[in-house]
Formats: sequence, structure tokens, C-alpha cells
Amino acid sequence: MAKIISIVNQKGGVGKTTTAINLAACLGVLERRTLLVDADPQANATSGVGFDPREVKASIYEAIINDMPATEAILATDNPNLDILPGHIDLVGAEIEMIDMADREHQLKRVLDPLRELYDLIIIDCSPSLGLVTVNSLTASDSVIVPVQCEYFALEGLGKLLNTIKIVQQRLNPDLAIEGMLLTMYDSRLRLANQVVEEVKTHFQQLVFDTVIHRNVSLGEAPSHGQTIIMHDASCKGAVNYLNLAREILQKNAMTRIPEHARTIPVAL
Repeated sequence: MAKIISIVNQKGGVGKTTTAINLAACLGVLERRTLLVDADPQANATSGVGFDPREVKASIYEAIINDMPATEAILATDNPNLDILPGHIDLVGAEIEMIDMADREHQLKRVLDPLRELYDLIIIDCSPSLGLVTVNSLTASDSVIVPVQCEYFALEGLGKLLNTIKIVQQRLNPDLAIEGMLLTMYDSRLRLANQVVEEVKTHFQQLVFDTVIHRNVSLGEAPSHGQTIIMHDASCKGAVNYLNLAREILQKNAMTRIPEHARTIPVAL
């Protein structure tokens, strides 16, 4: 039974898609069957794992709006144990098309629930907004990860996001939890970055992941090659950071044992 985790922040440029892609890839490397769901109309997660969104024949849009079974749109990636439910620019129109739907906030939950039996974890890359598609993602999820950039405006807008999560908990998904705050784009040489880390840890305490994602050239290069960091440069600091994050999440959710389906497969990292 898969756990569904949304990566969400309405601020752009905080490492949200980078986190979704590379966390999913690292969970796959750690022998967990993982599905990456691209719920962002920009479809950057789709291109980031090697697919051209313009050439994708079926996407999350068809699954939500046209009732296509999600299994017909899912694509296997070159990464071990990682599949993707691709995104598409058509998802922009889905916000409007869902307005008149009955139970409009639960459409993505309807799409993803049948997939829980097929995967160990499902990671949703949300769009940088708090629109209806993002609300659908939160309603469908068990928990959320909030990437927080180690820069001056780090805490700006977090209050609004946390309020949205609270509203979803009260009205749509009472079981929704905060998996953790993830500090991204950290540069230990900058005094400001260290101040932001301290401030976030002071504000949110146990909600902040121990793992911090450092600024890393390879993390920026990998998407231009249509590769996750594991496929692009598995020995770089960015890859090590995301592997540590994946391990931290598995430990937090008591998922550190080797899954039944992977017991005959030697694990090589």
C-alpha cells in the first residue's frame, strides 16, 4: 500500500521539482517501487526524467478529465524502480474544467488510489500555486514535503501555505500530515544561509529534516540532459544529499526493511 507524498510550495525556484525528481529516483535506487506524478502544467518533472511533454500521448490530464485509467498513461523511466505519470500543458485548463465537477477536490485521489497497490511510494510534484490542482494533490496525499530555500525570503508565503494545508486537513483530508520541511540550495560559506537554517529550525523544530540539500552544479545540469541526479552523477554531493533524504524518509516511516519483491535482488549503491 503506497504512501503518497506531495512536494508543495507556492513559491517558484525553491527546488520543488528538483526534489520531486531526485527523491523519487533515490527511493527507486533503494529498491522501493516509486511513481512520480507530474501535477504541474509546466511538466518539468516529465522532461527531467527524459520525456518530451509535447510527445507524450496520454498524461495526468486525461486521467483526471477524461477518466482514462492512470495505468494507461504511466511510463517507465531509465531509473531503477521509477515510473512517471507525466504532466502536460493541458493541465492549465483542468483548473477550469474541474470547477463544475461534483467532488472536484477529490479527482486526483480517484486517479491515484487504485495505484497504491502497485507502488511503495508515490511522489507528486505540485505546481507553484495554491490552485485547484494543488488542492487535489493535497487531498490525495498522506503527507507533504515543503522545500524551503536557504535565502532571505525563505519564510515569506510559508504562513499562507501552512494555512492552506490546515484548511485541507479540516475540510477534505483530516489525515494529511506534514512529512517535513526540507532546506534546499544551502551554501555553507554564506552567513545568510546559516541564519536561515537556524531560523527555520527554531520556528519548525522537529518538522525540519536532518538532511539539507546543498547548492550543487550537477543538480542544475542533470535536467538539461533529461536525467535524474542518480543517472547523471551518482557520486556528487547532490546525489548523496537526496539519497540521505530518501533514507531519512524510509526510516521515519518504518520502511527500512527490504521489500518482498526486492529480496532476491542484490542492493548495490
